[in-house]
Amino acid sequence: MTSVPIFHEASGTVRFWVLVEGNEVGAMIGKETLHYLYRPTAVDDVPLETFALHAEELAEAVRRRVTGGAFVPVMLRERDMAT
Repeated sequence: MTSVPIFHEASGTVRFWVLVEGNEVGAMIGKETLHYLYRPTAVDDVPLETFALHAEELAEAVRRRVTGGAFVPVMLRERDMAT
């Protein structure tokens, strides 16, 4: 990843940037998606902390989506992580 991820409170998403084929691509993932993917039993999970623990896996999902033809910015969903 190239820039520091942020939690955007209004949209409830972690926003981050990934280098894909030499270009910085914007992406986001909802706090609920992070919760259900990685900490489903937690009651006090912090989206940015959960994101940081899985940042490379999430970046790879963005790369797969972009190389597969997705428009940017990329919104990651649970099914994007199944691959």
